[in-house]
Amino acid sequence: MTSRITWDGASARRYERQLLGAPAPAGTPVAEVVSTLLATHAQVLSAAELSVGLRLDGATRQDVRAALWEDRSDGRSDGRSLVKTYGPRGTIHLLAAAELPFWSAALTAVPGTASAPPGLRMTPGQEEQVVAAIGDALDGRQLTIDELSEEVVARTGPWAGDLVMEAFQGKWPRWRQVMHRAGQSGALCFAPNRGRKAAYTRPPHFDPLPADEALATLVRHYLHAYGPATPQHFAKWAAAPRGWAADLFAAQASSGRIEEVDFEGAPAWVVTGDTDFPTEAVRGVRLLPYFDAYAIAAQPRERMFPGAAYERALAGGQAGNFPVLLVDGVVAGVWHQRRQGKRTTVTVEPLGRLTRAQERELGKQVERVGEVLEAVPELAVGKVTAGPHA
Repeated sequence: MTSRITWDGASARRYERQLLGAPAPAGTPVAEVVSTLLATHAQVLSAAELSVGLRLDGATRQDVRAALWEDRSDGRSDGRSLVKTYGPRGTIHLLAAAELPFWSAALTAVPGTASAPPGLRMTPGQEEQVVAAIGDALDGRQLTIDELSEEVVARTGPWAGDLVMEAFQGKWPRWRQVMHRAGQSGALCFAPNRGRKAAYTRPPHFDPLPADEALATLVRHYLHAYGPATPQHFAKWAAAPRGWAADLFAAQASSGRIEEVDFEGAPAWVVTGDTDFPTEAVRGVRLLPYFDAYAIAAQPRERMFPGAAYERALAGGQAGNFPVLLVDGVVAGVWHQRRQGKRTTVTVEPLGRLTRAQERELGKQVERVGEVLEAVPELAVGKVTAGPHA
């Protein structure tokens, strides 16, 4: 008999599995928290620090930084370590270093779309040559983007350095159109900044899992964290073709790894046997930063961003561009923090009236934000004037 799952049940289970109901106990490895989220979006590193810190009892941004920059200093890859690299959707994420064999194989198996106009693209052979050159150049070294560019061109040819890629204030060399693929394949990851310049290195060497095994693992982890979900939901999260995602889910279903459920009257999928859901709806107030995994992955989006939240807290339908206020598990406002020295002003714009109990809980959440960011917080309730993050 097909299990029937309600939105309240799904929302409550995601909330708990995302460590929003209660944070992980103090002393839990930071990488374990990141793995629970699958990955932590880190285009804005301070937001990634906050995403993780809010989910780990007593943690601050220094704990995340130590796991990212210090735990790998001996060259080992273990359960405590993080890597900042190109992850899902080709965007910058924190990943558990111990999971790189799975992530690399899965991400490189997801069909991509061309990132450059036809006349500027590299051939598949040139792309492979550039990725190999990046890995060789960064092996045991830390290089800025300019230094890395020189090394790549020297190892491949002048064509790789042609300034043909449109950039923010000029043009980038041709080779940079596959930089995300280098990160996903394990040839590149971020190193600590050198002054104000980003720097790169190579993560510890590893052997990728077979592609089929890695994709099965990815689907299982995704559904455990964010299910019930459809192939279309997964495709959006992974920036994958819908048809390819549908075939992938069909293959997992035929092998018995996932099973179909009724999710609010429509078919969706969970890991086989993972059909226990809470009977009580989510209660509580939480603040989530830019690009938080819960806000991005929870679907259907119109249920996660109900009513006015769909217009106010999304950017053209895209989640993550605003920090969000959660009330009872769904988006109910936006917020922004502005730091000056050791103090930060947290401005919260609720889209509805908060009860006194919710106002008190909001105050505690603001205090926790300050603790994670190592700042003295001040709460202001009013209009958020900052626009969406690009």
